[in-house]
Amino acid sequence: MTAVMTAMKAGGPTTMRLLLVDDEAPARARLRRLLGAFAGIEVVGEAVDADAALAALPALAPDALLLDIQMPGASGLDLAASLPEPAPAVVFVSAHGHYALPAFDTAAVDYLLKPVEPERLARALERLRARLAAGRGGARSAAPLPPPAQLLVPDRGRVHVIACGDILWLEAADNYVVVHTADGRAPLMRRTLAALLADLGAGFVRTHRSAAVALAQISAVLAGEHGEADLVLRNGARVPCSRAQRPVVQAALQASALPPRP
Repeated sequence: MTAVMTAMKAGGPTTMRLLLVDDEAPARARLRRLLGAFAGIEVVGEAVDADAALAALPALAPDALLLDIQMPGASGLDLAASLPEPAPAVVFVSAHGHYALPAFDTAAVDYLLKPVEPERLARALERLRARLAAGRGGARSAAPLPPPAQLLVPDRGRVHVIACGDILWLEAADNYVVVHTADGRAPLMRRTLAALLADLGAGFVRTHRSAAVALAQISAVLAGEHGEADLVLRNGARVPCSRAQRPVVQAALQASALPPRP
C-alpha cells in the first residue's frame, strides 16, 4: 500500500477538500464511508503517517486534515506544529480522550473520538465550514496546542525530523524560519516565526524581530552599551537581543528557573 492514495472524485467550487491521516486502514475507511453521506465534501487523499501527509500537502492542497494523534513515528501533534503556511485547518480524530483539551482551547477546529459517530462528524464539518468561510487566517486559534516533541521539515525530497529539545534558536527569513539545531543542521520551515513560536510554547522566547532562542540553551547574557544584549548559547553561538526584548528574555529566564509549585 502506498503512503498516500489520491481520491478519484472531483469537487465543485464550494467543495471542502479533506485529507485523512491515520495509520489504521479501517479507521480511514470508516471516515471515508461516513464522509460520503455529506454533500460538498471531497476526500482528496489518505496518508498513513505524518511524513506522508506532509509530503502530500503541496500536490493535494487540502482545506483541512482529519488527523489521528497516535501514529508510528511523528505524532499528529508534531504534524500540526509543522504544517506550512497557509496551513490547512485541523480536526483531530483519536481513540484517546485524554488528549482532548476543553473545546476550542487548542488550535484544532474540533476533536473527535473514535469510533466517530455521524452526528458528531456533522458538527465538526459545520465548524470546519465556518472556520474556512472566515478565511485561512482564522484556521488557527490564539490558544496553543500542547508543545510538540518534534518538528517535521520537508527539504528537497526528504523530511528532517528535529527534536524540539535539539533546537538552539530560530531565525526568521521572510515567511520562512531557519531552525538552528545542536547537530549543525539549519533547515528552512515555511512558517512565520510568530506562528511557530505559538506552537512551541513557553520554552522559547523572542529576542528581536527576526530571532528567538530556546531558554534551556542560554548559558549567559552579555549586556551591551545601549541596553541591548548578546545571548550566549551552550554551543558558544551568540544571538542578539534587542533592548526592547531584553526584559522579556530576563523574565522568561527567571520564570523557567523557578521551582515547581507544590
